Amino acid sequence: MVTENPATAEEKKPALNRVMGSKLLFFFVLGDILGTGIYTLTGNVAGKVGGALWLPFLAAFVVAFLTAFSYLELVGKYPRAAGAALYTNRAFNIQFLTFLVAFTVMCSGITSASTAAHGFGGTYLPQSFDIEISPWVVAIIAVVFMLALAAINFIGVSQSVKANVVLTCIELSGLLIIIGVGVWAVLQGQGEPSRLTEINTHDQNAWAAVTAATSLAFFAMVGFEDSVNMAEECRNPVQIFPKVLLTGLATAAAIYILVAVTSSLLLSADELEAAGTSSLLKVIEVGAPGFPLRVFAVIGLLAVINSALINMLMASRLLYGMANEGVLPRGFATVHPFRRTPWVSIGVTTGIATLLVLFVGSSAVSKLGSTTGLLLLLVFTVVNIAVLVLRREKMEHKHFRAPTWAPVAGAVLCLYLTIPGLSGRDPAQYYIAGILIAAGIVLYFVNRAWLRARGEDVREFDPQALKE
Repeated sequence: MVTENPATAEEKKPALNRVMGSKLLFFFVLGDILGTGIYTLTGNVAGKVGGALWLPFLAAFVVAFLTAFSYLELVGKYPRAAGAALYTNRAFNIQFLTFLVAFTVMCSGITSASTAAHGFGGTYLPQSFDIEISPWVVAIIAVVFMLALAAINFIGVSQSVKANVVLTCIELSGLLIIIGVGVWAVLQGQGEPSRLTEINTHDQNAWAAVTAATSLAFFAMVGFEDSVNMAEECRNPVQIFPKVLLTGLATAAAIYILVAVTSSLLLSADELEAAGTSSLLKVIEVGAPGFPLRVFAVIGLLAVINSALINMLMASRLLYGMANEGVLPRGFATVHPFRRTPWVSIGVTTGIATLLVLFVGSSAVSKLGSTTGLLLLLVFTVVNIAVLVLRREKMEHKHFRAPTWAPVAGAVLCLYLTIPGLSGRDPAQYYIAGILIAAGIVLYFVNRAWLRARGEDVREFDPQALKE
């Protein structure tokens, strides 16, 4: 199949400013991965796997690493600001499947932000100001947090890559503090190395424990896929993307594993689980009693705010894109006449997130974080298959080609971690994900019926307009 040369295509329309080199792209990738997951879910992961806390983070990295190979081949073949929806459409040319992938990505952003809201209200805000907050007040604070994000989103947010570098350094500093505390404590004779090989087998076998913990830990590894949206703003993306993306993933995984090892050395799995979203604060308290916890709490606060804001921006713009293309009711695409922001989409996504914050109930952070991982694992399964299907399209320019075993293994592992009974997931995650996706499907078909009733054509939409 003869395809148009990307260079020729770029000359036909104005291109985005290619300002990102390998260093800025590295920090963008690292910043997208670091954040809410490791800051809020470490204790929950320990409760599932036991003292071998590092193992599920390593396993989650392997799954993400394999999937990254697929994204690298796709962004090399199609170096445009795009995403999973575009790749799905090119591979299968099924509009409903493309919609499902885009809507699932949108839902993952909402559940991720809801996870951050609980971490904000239940852990890092009270620790930052040294106050105690009851559960019902935590829920209220989480709702106010979501409304504040909506207000920022409505006013209009312009985040530069350099600002992302600053926020990434702040998030990274908190994790380096944890690692530094671990080194200090071990040099002082603290720590119990035998915990690092302990796996929770009280009511399950070791494989099930590690699988369940990996399903949860995977939430901490997501975000790398967003970097494909920066392809048009990178200098020579075909050449720099492979090395930078894989290096960024490996760096994040190394930091996570060191944090996990530190946590297990200083605290038992039961103590980490009991601490919940405050587990990293507890690690500092035990390893360096004189360290001002408020400093780390403020860093954690910034990490969850940044993660939640980025996810809600993505979700609202993706909903806007789907509505603007006529995939969902066009009312969702309404833009405010003065602020020039999609205020209806912002309101809808905020409303869904608020309902999740209020009604998910106990263990909200674990359930919502795991639901985010579940949704994205479904998307990654499709992407890993799509890269194999798209091998039929031959490009004239050179690009990265993943070894065939990588997307095959990636698809199998991603799918495995979504299967009820095998993945060790709480059934509540399937209920939450199922309700969200079912609501999207209903809206999709109601919108099509409405358009037909009005005598309008149900045209094919442009997946490029649905980019995350």
